[in-house]
Amino acid sequence: MPATSPFLMSLPRQIKLRAGEIPVRVRMSPRARRLALRIDAQSEAVELVLPRRTSAQRAMAFIEENRTWLDKRITALPPRTVLADGETVPILDKPYRIRRVDQAPGRQRVWIENGQVFVAAAPEQLGRWLIDFLKDLARHEFHRRAAELAARIGRKVGRITVRDTTTRWGSCSANGNLAFSWRLIMAPDAVLEYVVAHEVAHLTEMNHGPRFWKLVERLAPGVDGQRHWLNRHRARLLRIG
Repeated sequence: MPATSPFLMSLPRQIKLRAGEIPVRVRMSPRARRLALRIDAQSEAVELVLPRRTSAQRAMAFIEENRTWLDKRITALPPRTVLADGETVPILDKPYRIRRVDQAPGRQRVWIENGQVFVAAAPEQLGRWLIDFLKDLARHEFHRRAAELAARIGRKVGRITVRDTTTRWGSCSANGNLAFSWRLIMAPDAVLEYVVAHEVAHLTEMNHGPRFWKLVERLAPGVDGQRHWLNRHRARLLRIG
């Protein structure tokens, strides 16, 4: 349904909560069986998912019915972590102090040394260059770990893509291409290993049945603990940068 349709235009674009005016994004889903609300921790927005044939009146009533829940979820979001000089950024869950410098000793713009991450950049460029560095580091880890884990089950990995997704930490296509969120480089080593193992296991089992989970556990023991960590710290990772 076009974003300019009379139906979508009749729905609120903002909702007033204790935290202030919060944007509301409406998404029609042909696969949805019921109305759903989600919080986009990265943009501090409310996403309203509607099945087909949902009336505007029912959609607006659903928002009102869940106003208390929305208030709690928005106010519970962790504070944003700004990537700036003097702040800290986690790399494999270890905190590194960010240090901005005017010049780099070599060709590298960003490097790690003595528990600090140095960025040779102007203040307005620091965040972008640091994120590029983290993406490159994540890409290297994904390639190395996916190749090693796939070899253990006699499979080969296709193309690996690094993205900044807000709903899925990883994915595996039917042709063996994998995609991961670069933000996993800020999670503990075992969590990153679990997500890679999860997607590599899909090279053999394109489902989430018992055999799939048994394979994931064999590749990266401690599945339940890693999944719990991701659920608990998801918003914190999304609000860095």
